[in-house]
Parts: sequence; C-alpha cells; structure tokens
Amino acid sequence: MGVRRECFTCIGRGVTSPAVPATRQEWERLRLTPWLKEMCDRIEKGEEELKNQLPVWTPHCAEFKNNHRAVADAVKPLKRLMFDFDEKGHTEEIKNILLKKSPYTVLLIEESVRRGTHVLVELPDDVSPDEAQDKMKEVTGFEPDRAVKDIARCIYMVPTGHTHYVHARLFEVSEEDISKEPRNQEINPIIPDSFDRKERSFPDSFKGVPYASIISEYWRRTGGEPSEGERNRRLHQLATNLRAVCDNSEDWLLEIMPRYGLGAQEMRSIVHSACKEPTKGSRLMDQIVGALETGISSDEVEDAEVVADETGVKVNVKTLPLGLKESLAGVPVTMYMPVLCSVLPIAAAYADQVEVEYCDGMHQRLGLMSIIRGEQASGKSVCKNAIDVWKRQFEEEDALARKREDEWKERKKSRKANEKAPDDPKVLIRMVPVTVSCSTLLKRFKNSNGHTLYSFGEELDTLRKTNGAGSWSSKYDIYRLSFDRGEWGQDYNSDQAESGVVKVAYNWTMLGTDGAMHKCFKADNIENGLSSRIMVAEMPDSSFAKMPKFGRRSAEDEARIQEAVTRLRSYSGFVDTPRLCKAIETWVEQKRVEAAKDIDRVKDIYRKRAAVIGFRCGVVFHLLSGGNRESKACLDFALMMADYTLQQQIAVFGETLESQFIDARTECQRYGSNHSVYDQLPPSFTMGDLRSLKRGFCGESALRKIISRWYRDKWIEKTDKAHWKKLSADNDTM
Repeated sequence: MGVRRECFTCIGRGVTSPAVPATRQEWERLRLTPWLKEMCDRIEKGEEELKNQLPVWTPHCAEFKNNHRAVADAVKPLKRLMFDFDEKGHTEEIKNILLKKSPYTVLLIEESVRRGTHVLVELPDDVSPDEAQDKMKEVTGFEPDRAVKDIARCIYMVPTGHTHYVHARLFEVSEEDISKEPRNQEINPIIPDSFDRKERSFPDSFKGVPYASIISEYWRRTGGEPSEGERNRRLHQLATNLRAVCDNSEDWLLEIMPRYGLGAQEMRSIVHSACKEPTKGSRLMDQIVGALETGISSDEVEDAEVVADETGVKVNVKTLPLGLKESLAGVPVTMYMPVLCSVLPIAAAYADQVEVEYCDGMHQRLGLMSIIRGEQASGKSVCKNAIDVWKRQFEEEDALARKREDEWKERKKSRKANEKAPDDPKVLIRMVPVTVSCSTLLKRFKNSNGHTLYSFGEELDTLRKTNGAGSWSSKYDIYRLSFDRGEWGQDYNSDQAESGVVKVAYNWTMLGTDGAMHKCFKADNIENGLSSRIMVAEMPDSSFAKMPKFGRRSAEDEARIQEAVTRLRSYSGFVDTPRLCKAIETWVEQKRVEAAKDIDRVKDIYRKRAAVIGFRCGVVFHLLSGGNRESKACLDFALMMADYTLQQQIAVFGETLESQFIDARTECQRYGSNHSVYDQLPPSFTMGDLRSLKRGFCGESALRKIISRWYRDKWIEKTDKAHWKKLSADNDTM
C-alpha cells in the first residue's frame, strides 16, 4: 500500500474559481511569497476587506471533481479535522499543551491571519467531528469553531512564519487516509482562484518578485479581479501591461496569466492580441515592481517617489536586517528615515563593546546622536513608539539598579548620627534623562564599566530650557566628546558635587521643532563641532496634509527587535569591516572633489563626519545581519545614511555656518548652488574670471587660497604671470 507524496490538499485563489489539487512544493512556495505576508500584515493592521483576496487551501480533501469545491464532488476526502480557535495570541500555549497530551495525531499547528490558531489532526474512524471538537476543548481549554468540520471547508492561507508545528504526515496521503463517507455540512462560500500546477518553462518571478504578487497588485490597483462579463477585456489589459516584464513573450504570459475559467484557445487569442500592439513598456508595471521590490505597500509608492526626489534616498525595507526592518512595521514610508535615525543611536549603544577600524586607520566605537525635527503634530511620536520597544532591556535592568540605589539612599538618610554611612552600591544605570545634571551624569559615567549611556528626549526645547545659561554649554562639551569617547570631567572641593575624569560614551535621540533646534544651534556656537556630529532627520511636511495612517507593530515584530538587541549585545572586541571602509573612503573622496570644485567649504566640513556617521550606521547594519562579511545591502545602507546625513546637516546648519565664514572674512563660500565654479571657468582663466564667478564677495586672500589649493592638487597649471590652465575639465581625482 504505497503513500502518494503528490497532492495532499487543494489550493485556490479568487472568488468563484476552482480548487486545484496541490503538492507540498506548491503549498510551501505559496506560503513563502512576499505578497502573501504583505497581505496578512495589512489585514492584521485593519484592512479586513483584503481577507477575501487571500488564497485558501482545503485541509479535509485532496481532490474535487472538476475542481469544484463541494461535498458532493469530493473525490479524495481525508480522515482529517481542522480545529479553528478564534481567541488571539494562544498559539504557543495550545501547541505546548497538544504536544504533551493531544488525544489525536497532530499534523499542523499554525497562527491564523488574525492571530487565532489552526490545528489539523488525523481523525480516527470511530470518532465524529463533534466528539473530536468536544475532546479538544476539554484538553486545551479553548472552544473551537463548530462550523469547521465539513469536507469542502477551506482555510485561509498564511505565510510560513505563522507555522508553529508541522508533521511530515501532513504531506502524505495513502489509500487508508481517504475517507469513504464525506462529512456533509454547510460549505464555506469563500473560495479562491486556481494556481497552475504544470511544470514551468519560464521564471516565476521578475527581479525577485513573484508574478503572482505582481498580478495581485495589478488587480488591486485597477479595481479588483474581473467579474464575469468583463474577463476578456480585463485580461487583455493585464496582458498588455504584464508583457513589459515578460519579454513580450506569448508563451511566458500564457504560463503565468490567470484564466478565470476561460479556455486555452480563448486565452491564447487574448494574449496574442495584446502582444501584437507596439511595445512601449508599462509605467504601471514599473511602479508595481518597484513597490514590491522595496517592501513598501503599493499605496505608498507615490509617497516613496516624492521622498526619493526630495531627499535623494530610497529605503529598501526588504533588504534591512533584523530589528531595523521591524522598526518600520506600520510606519508610513514618508517617515522611514526619521524612524531609522531615531533607533540607530540606541542600537549602537547596545553594541558598545564593539571596536572597528575606520578608513583612516583609527579605531572607533559606535557613538551616534540624532535629532528628529518637525513642526508641531507632525507625527514625531512614531519615533518614540519605535524607541519604546528598543529600550525595554535597558529599562528592565535599570529598574533593578535604581531600586538598589533608592534603598541605599534610604539607609543613608535614616542612619544614626554616629553610624557609618553605607557603601555606595555604584550601580550601572544606562538610561538617563536628557535633563540629567552634569554632576549626576559624571557619576553615571564613573559607574558605567565602559558601557555607553543612552538618553531619549521627546522635546528638545525642554532640554534647552532646563539646562539654562551655562549648563547647555557644558552639555555641548559632553556631547561633542561622546562622538569619539573623549575625556571629560570636573573637580570640586566639596563632597556634595561629583568630581572626576571619565571617558564619555553617550548616545542619544531627541525630538524637536525647527524653532527649538535653531535656538540650540545659533551663530555663536555653530562652529563648535556638535552640528557635524549629529544625524538630523526631517519629518514630512504636514501642512494641509491628510492624516497619516499608522499600522500596529505586531508582537512578533517586537520579539524580533528584542532578538536584535540581544544580538547586538553579544558582540565584543574588534570587528573587521574592510568592504565598508572602502565604500566610505570612496564616498568621502567623491564629496571632497565636489566640494573643491564648488569651492563649498560647508560641504567640505560636513562631508567628513557624515562619512563617519554613515560608516557607523553600516556597522550596526552588519552586526544585525549576522554575516561574516559586509553585504552589498550593508554598503548601500551606509552610503544612503551618509548621503542623508550630509544633506540634512547642510540644509539645517549650512546657511548659518556659511554666514560665519563670510563674517569672519575667511573664505567666501557659495552655498546651495547646483553648478561647479571650477567647471564654469574657461580652459584658460585669470584671477578676474574667478573673481567674477565669486561675484565680488571673496577677498583677494581667499581667491589666492583657492588657486593655491587647485594648483597643489594638480587641477591647474600656470601658463604665464596672469593665466592658469585647467589640466582636466572632468578631473574627478586628486
């Protein structure tokens, strides 16, 4: 009696479509598609109307006559029963109970679309579905859905990540497994369209995106799947667009196109007609593939394109590592960069035992600071929500430490006059408020045992006000020194104030308005170096904008962030990143050439530390990835962060810094131009040519410095007393 390992269930997709027998490979491949995970995520976040678009499978039957899902047409009904527990969040609990004392052989335990639980078991011949449901309620303590028991019943497909237990017997169907008496109950009316099971001659994905996902997204954007009466027209439109990503191949299209009950000849006629039209590509397909490639929801593609145009960066969620990807769950695409910039400093603080070598040969630690700026009610709380998840391990450990410290203070306060004060427990507290006094901060540093402290501030203006005159200046020194673990201290001749010298290891994230930011960074302190050490991220403009839609970060997402924290804390010692160093070295050199050609000292100053910040963000990415060497995605992420940091620093601080240069009569700098001064000069030029391009704002000494630098870097040579010659109009190296 042989076991057939081919079709163990039926799969369908789309209303009124057939349920086709499916193999294990087809079942598993469908559960691995990014499209299915995205759909389930969106449903969980509240888009319930999408549920009917999910594929389904039949756990109680392996084949129906004419693929018609009905009890009367059940060709291979199985001796199996699916239990559907609606109560959310109990899948692991139910699994642990059943693996210890299940009355029946368990084949599958999975979490449903809305976080309920599905349990599939082998049903003994002498046990009815009602009896089995009663028994399962008695064993687990949870009530199963009584309607889920007929042979034709279907279950919504879920991603493979929802699977908690699977038995090899699930995929095996023997003659003994086939029931002779189908259970005759009311049929669930929701059934999906079919999946073609024939052997494929062409790839089933484009740029890593399954065609099934592309087609599903096309229907979503164009009004839903076709109804009877419009099938030919709508399928022709689909083929006309889809051919742009199928090499205009009719055979390829026939293999991947849904049919909705149309015959092979009719489908071939539709496809042939679509491919006869002049080839001109499909902007819609480009947008769909672009959206699915980067992992954003399709209705945010336009927002992503606007963000990319404005900032020059485009976040590819699918390539992000553990922790960073989950931080963006439920976040509108326009807020991706603010959220990433807000969590990277705390991620780096967790990896505080790591040491890396920068491209200049110096060893560094992962010091990062960020300010998220935006007007009132611009949605900055989305950053706080992400930070709240990331800081849990800090808070749990600090709570115990603070309790010990409070007990020590109480004992010290209540001791008798002649009694010796109890010893200071010198507890490690790593989460400190941004308004912490310098004396308390020094104490925390002294007890840090080489660990990095972290602060999160919801209002930058509060920080500025509470620090007051002089104190904010002291905090400037501490923040600047923390970027490279510099030394800082204070010395008081009093027991009431903390004294000592420490290595400053302090990361932070702050939220604030543009007004508060400009009050903190004024013309008289813009040159002190702090502005170039900070990641700045801008919230999207919310003026007269519709209310943004936020999703909910699932318990699984939060668990993965905690896993990311644990991974970061597990690293210590030197981590070698040669590929990352090379990429950043190339980037910073390119920016140097751009700045030199533009005679843009603002860019020249900010590019240096923007490169360091991008490098450190890349190291965090690499650690979270867990790979032995830096991936291409890691390098792309580091360069993206460097580009964004440089752009934001120039946008926020550039004009103020430039005005300081001009006021000091150092070098006249042209800020915000899209053209290169060097490139605008003729092949042979004079000082007068350069002076005219600088519009008379530069002094003669500044112009001579510019000429001297170009000459030193071999961009120009002197031809006579008054003329210089450009050695290469397109010189990109020095």
